[in-house]
Amino acid sequence: MQENYQPLEIEQNVQKLWEESGAFKALEASDREKYYCLSMFPYPSGKLHMGHVRNYTIGDVISRYQRMLGKNVLQPMGWDAFGLPAENAAMQHGVHPADWTYSNIDYMRDQLKRLGFGYDWDRELATCDPDYYKWEQWFFLRLLEKGLAYKKTAPVNWCPKDMTVLANEQVIDGCCWRCDAKVERKEIAQWFLKITAYADELLQSLDKLDGWPEQVKTMQANWIGKSYGVRFAFPYQLDGKQGLLWVYTTRADTIMGVTFCAVAAAHPLAIHAAKTNPELAEFLKECEQSGTAEADMATMEKKGMPTGISVTHPLTGEQVPVWVGNYVLMSYGEGAVMAVPAHDERDFYFANKYKLLIVQVLNRKNNDFSDEETPFDKQNWQSWYAAKDEAMSLVNSEKYNGLKPKDAIDAIAADLNAKGLGDKQVQFRLRDWGVSRQRYWGAPIPVIYCDGCGTVPVPEKDLPVTLPKDAVLDGSQSPLVAHPTFSKTTCPKCSKPARRETDTFDTFMESSWYFARFACNKADTMLDSKASHWLPVDHYIGGIEHAILHLLYARFYTKLLRDEGLVTCDEPFKKLLTQGMVLKDGSKMSKSKGNTVDPQGLIDQYGADTVRLFIMFAAPPEQSLEWSDTGVEGASRFLKRLWRQTYLHVASGVTRQAIDKVTLTPDQQTIRRHTHQTIQKVSHDMGVRTIFNTAIAANMELLNTLSKFEDESNHGKAIRQEGLEAIVLMLAPIVPHICHQLWQDLGHKEAVVAMPWPQVDESALLQDSLELVLQVNGKLRSKITIPATASNEDIEKAALSDEQVLKFIEDKSVKKVIIVPKKLVNIVV
Repeated sequence: MQENYQPLEIEQNVQKLWEESGAFKALEASDREKYYCLSMFPYPSGKLHMGHVRNYTIGDVISRYQRMLGKNVLQPMGWDAFGLPAENAAMQHGVHPADWTYSNIDYMRDQLKRLGFGYDWDRELATCDPDYYKWEQWFFLRLLEKGLAYKKTAPVNWCPKDMTVLANEQVIDGCCWRCDAKVERKEIAQWFLKITAYADELLQSLDKLDGWPEQVKTMQANWIGKSYGVRFAFPYQLDGKQGLLWVYTTRADTIMGVTFCAVAAAHPLAIHAAKTNPELAEFLKECEQSGTAEADMATMEKKGMPTGISVTHPLTGEQVPVWVGNYVLMSYGEGAVMAVPAHDERDFYFANKYKLLIVQVLNRKNNDFSDEETPFDKQNWQSWYAAKDEAMSLVNSEKYNGLKPKDAIDAIAADLNAKGLGDKQVQFRLRDWGVSRQRYWGAPIPVIYCDGCGTVPVPEKDLPVTLPKDAVLDGSQSPLVAHPTFSKTTCPKCSKPARRETDTFDTFMESSWYFARFACNKADTMLDSKASHWLPVDHYIGGIEHAILHLLYARFYTKLLRDEGLVTCDEPFKKLLTQGMVLKDGSKMSKSKGNTVDPQGLIDQYGADTVRLFIMFAAPPEQSLEWSDTGVEGASRFLKRLWRQTYLHVASGVTRQAIDKVTLTPDQQTIRRHTHQTIQKVSHDMGVRTIFNTAIAANMELLNTLSKFEDESNHGKAIRQEGLEAIVLMLAPIVPHICHQLWQDLGHKEAVVAMPWPQVDESALLQDSLELVLQVNGKLRSKITIPATASNEDIEKAALSDEQVLKFIEDKSVKKVIIVPKKLVNIVV
């Protein structure tokens, strides 16, 4: 055995051995229990960052641990390779997106291998590969056939100069991020998947996800947003024609307080009114330049203009003015809302801003013992105005006066129903998933438009529809629209000239089913029986920022695949671990802040095992990790100490003799007990709690104990051998390279990667006596050794008579004695 630890040499040799032996190749033909562990695959941006390293180290540790438990483990890796950054790079560097992407993949793959991650590289995939997105296109056409994919107009952020759609993130202060032109809100035709058809199941099945963090399940439930309310109409007459303005509300109890209605700029009533009102027409244009995201709506200044149109209150018959509000989106609900300024905070401030009527229709008692009502201030909002609890009751509401909100909703819904103007309805906040993107670097949407035949699916034999390699990316418009031949084709039905769809899929489409394709990435169908063998994923690891969109779409896609008969599971991921961010100086690492750390430099300086150890030791997985250079150095020192202790032991002569438990000395028993207590604790931390820093700390303590054990008898060496072997096995998932070499040096021919997890010897945990810490008022004063079978009465008696303790309790009255079993006695005086 070498005297000095040489991490780079060891890691290179061990990684070569793993690759040559196919150590991590997963096979379906196994009688072992399957375990599918997956970390969210990366976008190939060029280099790994520390967030990647943390994510993939956690996944690799879990995978290796499960393999040691005897499971048949699948841990694959691939690339979420489509996306806008590749297009930007193409424009900046004059390189094709495919070339840029595959070059990055090659570099990042090498980095992942250098970190020693145990991936089955035979299952590698990239979503920009036509062999991958061919099946995405095929499945889209199946959804189209079922009516679960459809096209409709929807509002987007539109850059009039570049003639392209912008993501919400690309709109900076209302302007295009690239050319600084004023962004408009524009309605264009887009493709959608009908996720709303699965809204109820997506919500209900959250209850089955026992292995998911409650925070994530709550975020998804709120995003789906099931609500119980009333849909009703305000009748109106316009140009001699009758009409109905439909709205939906969860607060029908406040309907008697409606003083105006607000409609979206794209609502037919707004457009009609603007024909004869130039000022209103200008306001509608201004609204078009607002963002389309709900977050924008929540934070933007609320503006409005009257349309001059009034509608009739369905219960009172009074006329209600209609306003245009820039905070109302046509794509949400009915494109119109009822406004109750007295009991809705947004409406309250809007009404005060524009001097609109505020009518209080709910009041709260001051307390349960008084009929005195809480004063209502029309100028200053108070949180109780929007309350819906039993302390509230209706006022100024004619026949509904005195009713509690819940009873009022029932009565009002019944009256609206009797008039044929409304009824109770369940609605969801969730909207259908818009999957169209007017960009180049994405999977083409496989439909053809024919003047005679309409929308025609691309025949299966013509899939995949691939991207033209000679597209010009200059940012001026969609490269596929500008391409001279891509959109020109013939209709599969009538053979006449036709137009190919020039939109590409949202990249969330690719990441919504990649976990299933990993199971059968060479299949000549979308999925085969291997997918059902491996799915669902047993443990999924990724950032909390993916809690809603990616995870929700993946759940939706799994249900679509199930209903197509392609998988048998209802949910894609059994257990979810959302790891925390990597921080430096209290801030998230980012290039713009200049506080990034290059993983490659650390690997070159310290070795991959040091990086892995620091990542797993610095914080529990779900918590943020604060970067520390001294912490990395500390991890390196520990590995050198482990190497040194093993070297000294091996140099003294490795002994593999059996341990005679009957003849062990008390010191030998103590060391052996510490070894098996550590195995017990680490097994619980890693297997039950999924906490690794405490598992590492326990091994560090055991190594310290072994380093002080100087018994050079055969039994002493055998016990030290057992302890070192236990440390090597327990740390093998975390620092696999050094553990491989140490396992060999301890006299084993088998590779540690093939070894089972160490087992606790229960007999080693038994002890005849216990050492207890003695405290007085919480301060350490002494220690005592007592029989393991001693009663609390005996322990208390021994503690109170201890010579050192007596010095601190004489002339004082003992108030109580607190005994923490097997640990300490605290005497309170």
